[in-house]
Amino acid sequence: MPHAARVLTGARHGWLLPYAAVLRGMVLLLADILGRVVVRPGELRVGIVIAVLGAPVVLVLLRRLRTVAQ
Repeated sequence: MPHAARVLTGARHGWLLPYAAVLRGMVLLLADILGRVVVRPGELRVGIVIAVLGAPVVLVLLRRLRTVAQ
C-alpha cells in the first residue's frame, strides 16, 4: 500500500503514512468481502485473496524496476 499511497500523495511524506494506513484497511476489507462472496456457502481466507490480488502488483513493480535499471 505504500506504493499506491505514494501515487496519491506524491512527494509529501507527511501524508504518506496516513494514506497507506487507510488504503491498507480498505483493501483488507474489500478482500474479506470478496472472499465471502466468491465462495458463497463457505469463505476464502483473507490472506489467499490478498495474495491473489497482490501478486500481479508485485510483478508489475518488479518489471518496472527492471526496465528502469536497464
